[in-house]
Amino acid sequence: MAREKVKKLGELLIEFKYLTRKQLNKALERQDQNDKRLGDLLLDLGYISETDLVEVLEFQLGVEKADLAKYVIDPSLSQYIPENIAQRYNAVPLSRDGDNLKVVMSDPSDLLAIDDMEMTSNLRVKPMIATRSEISRVMSQIYEGNENTSEVFESLDYYKSESDEPEIDELKRMVEDAPIVRLTNMIINQAIQERASDVHIEPQKNMVRVRYRVDGVLREHLTAPKYTQAALISRIKIIADLDITKRRVPQDGRISMNVRGLNIDMRVSTLPTVHGEKVVIRLLTKDESLVNIENLGFSDHNLQRFENLIAQPHGIILVTGPTGSGKSTTLIAALNKLNDIEKNIVTIEDPVEYQLNGINQVHAKEQVGLSFANTLRSILRQDPDIIMVGEIRDEETAEIAVRAALTGHLVLSTLHTNDSVSSVTRLVDMGIPPYLVASTVIGAMAQRLVRRLCNDCKKSYEAGIEEREFMDLEEGTTLYKANACRKCSDTGYKGRLAVQEILTVDEQVEKMIVRGEDEIDIKKYALSQGMIDLKQDGIEKIKEGLTSYQELARVIV
Repeated sequence: MAREKVKKLGELLIEFKYLTRKQLNKALERQDQNDKRLGDLLLDLGYISETDLVEVLEFQLGVEKADLAKYVIDPSLSQYIPENIAQRYNAVPLSRDGDNLKVVMSDPSDLLAIDDMEMTSNLRVKPMIATRSEISRVMSQIYEGNENTSEVFESLDYYKSESDEPEIDELKRMVEDAPIVRLTNMIINQAIQERASDVHIEPQKNMVRVRYRVDGVLREHLTAPKYTQAALISRIKIIADLDITKRRVPQDGRISMNVRGLNIDMRVSTLPTVHGEKVVIRLLTKDESLVNIENLGFSDHNLQRFENLIAQPHGIILVTGPTGSGKSTTLIAALNKLNDIEKNIVTIEDPVEYQLNGINQVHAKEQVGLSFANTLRSILRQDPDIIMVGEIRDEETAEIAVRAALTGHLVLSTLHTNDSVSSVTRLVDMGIPPYLVASTVIGAMAQRLVRRLCNDCKKSYEAGIEEREFMDLEEGTTLYKANACRKCSDTGYKGRLAVQEILTVDEQVEKMIVRGEDEIDIKKYALSQGMIDLKQDGIEKIKEGLTSYQELARVIV
């Protein structure tokens, strides 16, 4: 069968009822007198709108439409397509993924333009479509978007006359204005540059405070004028596909995008406060190195113990620690290590933070009946080999996890306890009989995250009395402490690493659990069998110059 001929633009506009036959004929007569493209001519004549044209071109060319209002624009993309070429073809670069460059064009059928941009960028151009006016707005953000902070704030003076809570129609106009868009882009772009995990946008009485959490520590980045509050927060809500008309109820949203060459998941949470809506943006970088177990800061001793545990065919492995101690990352790295074509691996997470190929990941949602317990029951009917439960929160989930381990499955999960030994007794406290805990739990790991000293500026010093007593060191021992340089944003630290202790449940530990022996006695026995506790693991990393005494003392009580 011959391939169906693609309909011409004019015929499609008539079919979509955006144009009459009479209007088309008149436009075609005009076209004979000049070299303008039909779409541009129809716009000039006022016969169709930009939105009409984009909708029909999207259908005709099979090109994806870009909703530019929901993108954080990265000014660094201007290096691939210079401003003069962007203006010539009414096109702007949107994101880069490897050798592919997504470019938004008002006319993606212009093959000459695509060829020219591919030669200029030395990348494969993937065209998308948007209206001319949208592209023009984004063009100003990319090619004028490298202003410093003071220049961005000068442009915000325009909003001084605005009320704290403008009307919705006025707010919708403000969130598309260049100053607010640039402020939002600057906050998110700089957060990514600073390696922030979270951005806090906090309305105060007379201003808006912006703080970044970097390497687990919050610090103030900038303050914005109070009169920008409503528009700034609404702009972020639009990016995350939240309802800007709802200001009195908490909302949660998320969006994936490419910023500065990185694939980023943004989780956005809003919370009404007495001074307005507070917004927290969790920035999840899809960094492949984070799911490699060798990159998580294990000592050689602990890495061997942990790999021996996850190599077992069945049983429960628990990872414990406070919120933000990297428990989920460790479990995902373990699953990545175990990922094999012969294994059926299923996870229940809330939410799914890292997506892994070949692993079946489920996002738990209590409101639609997908609780950890209910989902775990369903997973057991899916012929799994390995199950990862994001967190054992209650007795019901604990009971099902125990049953799964007893029936030949390997179960990995997290708990909120202080150390490895107390995670085992926590299951007993939840109502699981001690003999079942002893026969199913094969190991537990406690973990904390400490900041890694910046290699470019860390400073050596002789250990003082306090350090020597804490670490049992000899006089004259050299240690390292934080200094400051541009590469670490004057913090003295760059990145984080984990300190861990790993309890292996052998026959003796099983007997001690069944007898209900004290946690102190179990820990004493485990240390005699080669377990290194959190403090000692941290001390070894201080001696290696990886972190500081001050940092370990901050996280180990």
